[in-house]
Amino acid sequence: MASSSSDNNWNKTALLVIDMQQNDFILPDGLMRVDGGQAIVPNVIKAVEVARQRGILVIWVVREHDPLGRDAELFRRHLYTGEKARPTSKGSLGAELVDGLVIKEGDYKVVKTRFSAFFATHLNSFLKTAGINSLVVVGVQTPNCIRQTVFDAVASDYKYVTVIVDATAAATPDIHVANVFDMNNIGVATPTLQEWCQSDD
Repeated sequence: MASSSSDNNWNKTALLVIDMQQNDFILPDGLMRVDGGQAIVPNVIKAVEVARQRGILVIWVVREHDPLGRDAELFRRHLYTGEKARPTSKGSLGAELVDGLVIKEGDYKVVKTRFSAFFATHLNSFLKTAGINSLVVVGVQTPNCIRQTVFDAVASDYKYVTVIVDATAAATPDIHVANVFDMNNIGVATPTLQEWCQSDD
């Protein structure tokens, strides 16, 4: 169903790079720091490089919120009041990609305001129009944006869904492993970056 197969052509595959936004999610002083995020940056950079070499479409999925938080989840809107910092506000330094990750010509950017990259976005219609039937996912964080995006991808009948286990991260290794286990149980392939780089399909 969602696992890798020999008929999975790279020109029908997209790499989703999720929430690799520096000051707010990745760096040590980030407003919404994911503790495991900084450690995976080199592997995410490598995954993007390999994707481009293979002709895989690179899609940058980022959070960008109204500076007043009017499009943020209800449980987060207090972060946008008063003089407090406003995480992943559109145009802010915190919303920018981490150093080493650059959107290039031919890539695609999707802005989301919830966990799943598919929720209230045009991602699914764009992928279908582009003839994409397979997704490879990297980024942060595993129990929230990674998991919800992956479950929505499986529910939307993408033929192959892959999560690169050492190019995704959560607040703790235990949380990461538990969520990878759940995704694997619904047919999602969970290779290491090295295994994915060495695969032919």
